[in-house]
Amino acid sequence: MIIRLQKHENRWNILKTSVMLSCIFAKDSYLKTGPPDKKVMFMFLKRSQKSSSKILRLVWIVLLFCFFICGCTKVAYAPLKIAGYPKPYKVMGKWYQPIPDAQGFEETGIASWYGKPFHGRKTANGEIFDMYKDSAAHKTLPFDTWVRVLNLESKKSFNVRINDRGPFVTDRIIDLSYSAAKKLGIAVPGTARVKITVLGARVQTPDKSEHARVQTVINENYYNQTYSIQVGAFTGKENAEKLRRELAKTYENAHIVSFYYGNKTWHRVRVCKSSTLEQAAKDKERMIRAGFKSALVIAE
Repeated sequence: MIIRLQKHENRWNILKTSVMLSCIFAKDSYLKTGPPDKKVMFMFLKRSQKSSSKILRLVWIVLLFCFFICGCTKVAYAPLKIAGYPKPYKVMGKWYQPIPDAQGFEETGIASWYGKPFHGRKTANGEIFDMYKDSAAHKTLPFDTWVRVLNLESKKSFNVRINDRGPFVTDRIIDLSYSAAKKLGIAVPGTARVKITVLGARVQTPDKSEHARVQTVINENYYNQTYSIQVGAFTGKENAEKLRRELAKTYENAHIVSFYYGNKTWHRVRVCKSSTLEQAAKDKERMIRAGFKSALVIAE
């Protein structure tokens, strides 16, 4: 392409030089012999015109070709950083913009699963991927978001937490770990049509133990719940009632919830009342500072 353009440029320079020399010779001839013959002049102009038109045509063809190439080439530019949004990321030439909040999010499409090639590697949020534990990958949902995945064919549903990015395959909306896929009934077929509904996000607390993190999660709609803080559980109702009376002097909504489990009746003592996970996390921290190290966030 460059060589051809250079050739055309050379031709154009030759033409300009020829015209200039012709003008000089014509002027010299005119001074010596007078005006040139009309027929000769006409033939010269005609030939020059033909050469110029050929070069112009070549120039237009080159320009049109360049425009065509530019139009067919897709360039993936980085999206502008939006205030309050997580940083966008690029995979296989395509940009994705994670969302800051997933309240009310629903999506229908194809679910798949992933396992051994990624087992033991880091996920996008820094955790170590374990194909035998329940987790999932989504392209844009915030990390630690819990979603309910409904298999539209078998009607089975399962709640799982987002801790990775993907799947980067057309029409697929969520990638489940092998464990989650097996429980949902899609490990054998590999894919299934599903509906995902966001439940909420895991409460972040200073307690780093795995047990405490698991106990903070409630498998319901986290955005439409009333939360309280459980500070103790007793098999003897008298002990539970004694603690409740003491707590009622300082904290609101001190109450007892009884349930039967393991051939015993347990009496759970709870305090506080909030409508958001953020406030519930603060209430839990307050109870931990007060000496109740096993305090849990509970949805009621």
